[in-house]
Amino acid sequence: MLEIEHVRSRFIKHFDGLTGNIYAAPGRINLIGEHTDYNGGFVFPGAVDCGILAEVRPNGTDTVMCYSIDLKDRVEFKVTDTEGPSATWARFIFGMVKEMQLRGVDVKGFNTAFAGDVPLGAGMSSSAALESCFAYALNDLFGENKVSKWEMVLAGQATEHKYIGCNCGIMDQFASVFGQAGKLMRLDCNSREFEYFPFKPLDYRLLLVNSCVKHELAGSPYNDRRKSCENVVKAVNDKDPQRNAKTLRDCTLEDLEAVRNDVSEEDIRRATFVLGEKDRVLGVCKALENGDYEEVGRLMYLTHKGLSKDYEVSCPELDFLNDVAKDCGVTGSRIMGGGFGGCTINLAKEAICDSFIKTVTERYFDKYGIKPRIHYVNIGDGARRIDC
Repeated sequence: MLEIEHVRSRFIKHFDGLTGNIYAAPGRINLIGEHTDYNGGFVFPGAVDCGILAEVRPNGTDTVMCYSIDLKDRVEFKVTDTEGPSATWARFIFGMVKEMQLRGVDVKGFNTAFAGDVPLGAGMSSSAALESCFAYALNDLFGENKVSKWEMVLAGQATEHKYIGCNCGIMDQFASVFGQAGKLMRLDCNSREFEYFPFKPLDYRLLLVNSCVKHELAGSPYNDRRKSCENVVKAVNDKDPQRNAKTLRDCTLEDLEAVRNDVSEEDIRRATFVLGEKDRVLGVCKALENGDYEEVGRLMYLTHKGLSKDYEVSCPELDFLNDVAKDCGVTGSRIMGGGFGGCTINLAKEAICDSFIKTVTERYFDKYGIKPRIHYVNIGDGARRIDC
């Protein structure tokens, strides 16, 4: 975990020896419910005990002065700027300034230094952690905390859409803002209703196996898959104008069959996965209520199969890691995140964790010449100010 003194020492060095307030926001895991958030379905995320830690202090000017400790890079911009900086990391902060201004927060100039300990490439959404950290900080410092948690979530999502170019759903920001230690959350991305589920299994651990690869495909694979889902919804509405379906959440497998000749087979496969995933999330919730972790694991494996074969966001490395998990008797394993690389999330009995880690490390290295990175998952708290 990041140490406050690590961030504070850099803040003091770069900003005239003064100190400010410390804010934190976490990355997230998602036990199940992938690529369903932007389709109005259910997701089942939790905040983790790593993320972004930032020190922030108003500076009495109209200039925001940002220092990324990890990148050793400094960027400045005016709060009245309309274009924003070119550095991607700084555009997240710029976007949050703009979005909080739109929500009535009179953001003034400030100094900030920040660092993160979300494992890179792990699909744990360090970007949402950065957005949520600054949403909370700006609301606290300049907004008298008048902006609701949900509006902070939406501000982070809008930053992704407008300033980064990623048409993401709300899951990542939701988990980063609303997370509670020891609890996962079932979020209905259509109604925004959510419920906390205690997650403290005595004999099981969650761990991530990072493939340490990221395949960059031509175009935008994330946006392409979103477009496939939208194609199906449009076809359903065109077939029956009375339906007025807004997302795939409003559609059924019968609807997909009715429009099979109106969209591509690829679109049908992707929509089929999304509808199945909606049911799997609800199945996991019921299984957790019954303490049936074997059923949770079975549904996780089904999700991986769908993500690999129907939604086509896997890659050979991730499929290999999933196969090794099965061979080792891991209870459940699947791709976590957008896909094309990153991590698998694994639910394993504590008694086999050491042998699984040893086996998956050896076999993956033998196959790909890469040592996977292993991260144990602990469920932590959401965005907050740390008094120190």
